[in-house]
Amino acid sequence: MTDATLTQWSNTQHMKPTTFVVLLFCALIAGIIILVMRSDRAHDSQGSASKDGSADTVILRGASQFDENHAFTRTIRKFEQLVSEYYDGPVKFEVYLNSELGLEKDYFAYMSQGISVDYGIVSPAHMSTFSSAAPLIDMPFLFRDIDHWHKVLDGDAFQPIADEVRQKADVMIVGYAGGGTRNLIVNRPVTNMADLQGLNLRVMGAPIQTRIFQAMHASPTVISYSEIYNAIQTGVIDAAENEAAGIQQMKFYEVGPEISLTRHAITVRPLCFSGKTFRRLPKDLQSAIERAGREAGAYGRHLESTEDAEILERMKADGMLRLHQFTQRDELMRLAEPVKAAYAKEIDAEDVLSRVNAVQ
Repeated sequence: MTDATLTQWSNTQHMKPTTFVVLLFCALIAGIIILVMRSDRAHDSQGSASKDGSADTVILRGASQFDENHAFTRTIRKFEQLVSEYYDGPVKFEVYLNSELGLEKDYFAYMSQGISVDYGIVSPAHMSTFSSAAPLIDMPFLFRDIDHWHKVLDGDAFQPIADEVRQKADVMIVGYAGGGTRNLIVNRPVTNMADLQGLNLRVMGAPIQTRIFQAMHASPTVISYSEIYNAIQTGVIDAAENEAAGIQQMKFYEVGPEISLTRHAITVRPLCFSGKTFRRLPKDLQSAIERAGREAGAYGRHLESTEDAEILERMKADGMLRLHQFTQRDELMRLAEPVKAAYAKEIDAEDVLSRVNAVQ
């Protein structure tokens, strides 16, 4: 109680009982209001979106596993540029690079909680805890070719998954980046099904990744992205799979210089934004974020898809790696089909798979 409240209380012995009750009730209500206001301020200070010394400037924080040269980071920078262009108010961006705040799975958890990270690019595999259908977005052999991939992402085939992620994880998918073609990174040449037999291969944590490579007679194992280099170097695994930008950035070519061109996936990397942060922002800033997300995603897809082959060829020319055509890719696609269909049924995503397949 405040001093004034205590004084009032001391005088209640001269008051009627009804007056005392009213004053006590008012004091309690005032105390509750003060506590709620303090709690709200404390909650806001824990959130990742904040304001600087200028009362109106919003600070938004992003994160990337990579440096400024990586396509994901450049896509994030494009997103920031577009938000600033479409929002009339003052907004500042802080981006933590080179895994300073952990890995993509950590960014997604932070965005879900509304702390530390407001936006970032995240592999769909890291959304599987909240949406069992999310890994389908990045399923091997999902897209027929790069043209099919473009058309799917320009449409709404993945909208049911985006809705589920927003509802259950409180994370918004505001755009779709990606565009790298994933191949095998191996410590020896792999050119056919016989070479693939029993290959100890690192895959992402989503079950579909393991199942498809098992169907192809490899021996997949889940290992953290940050541990791939040492795992190949020490012989824990023989291979991994990634797109050109990742091979270059993480220097996987030093331990796995034999690149098998299986072209088993064209990546989709959602550009995400924290739902909790989003709801605290002004309406016009929310609109700017949604518009910028769509456009930055399209920018990122063009950027990475055009640079992917160039990066591989440049590293080949520089003697960093060797490229090997996988001569039985049609067999890989045949083996993948029943696994894809069974998995989509299991996770209740048959409709999404049908929507993707229907895109011409």
